[in-house]
Amino acid sequence: MSQAGKYLVGVYPGTFDPVTKGHLHLIRRASRMVDHLIVGVADSPRKGPLFTQNERLEMLKTDIRNLPEKGCEIEVKSFSTLLVEFAKEMSATCIFRGLRAVSDFEYEFQMTGMNSKLDPSIETVFLMAADKWQFVSASFVKEVSSHGGNVDEFVTPHVAKILKKKFAK
Repeated sequence: MSQAGKYLVGVYPGTFDPVTKGHLHLIRRASRMVDHLIVGVADSPRKGPLFTQNERLEMLKTDIRNLPEKGCEIEVKSFSTLLVEFAKEMSATCIFRGLRAVSDFEYEFQMTGMNSKLDPSIETVFLMAADKWQFVSASFVKEVSSHGGNVDEFVTPHVAKILKKKFAK
């Protein structure tokens, strides 16, 4: 946590469309490494999210409120700027990124390189997904849910209920 009186702020960004138990696991782990963690919900219109930014914010806020063993204060905020700009606005010294598989690495590596060019004072910290969550992605959760499949193992009951409602229409 804080070193030599320095207050450490970290950002964990994502689309969270929807938030999964894998995301929550990484949020809990990241919260143990900083004094204040900001979960940044990216607008991401180019990704064509299923849920609005406000719906994603509310899902995260509810799930984080119920998250056991948080290490620090966790705040959920939306952003529609460059990630580095958002991190600077939040006075963050690090950005947390989750890696599930080797396929994630190339994209994350390139993004980290660009972010360090834009602001070398902000570090990127990679957290490997736990074995249990390595194959879980929000895209797969939406796909399974859209066909009436059971996603209870991958999302909280709160999110599962919202997904069922969304796909019942």
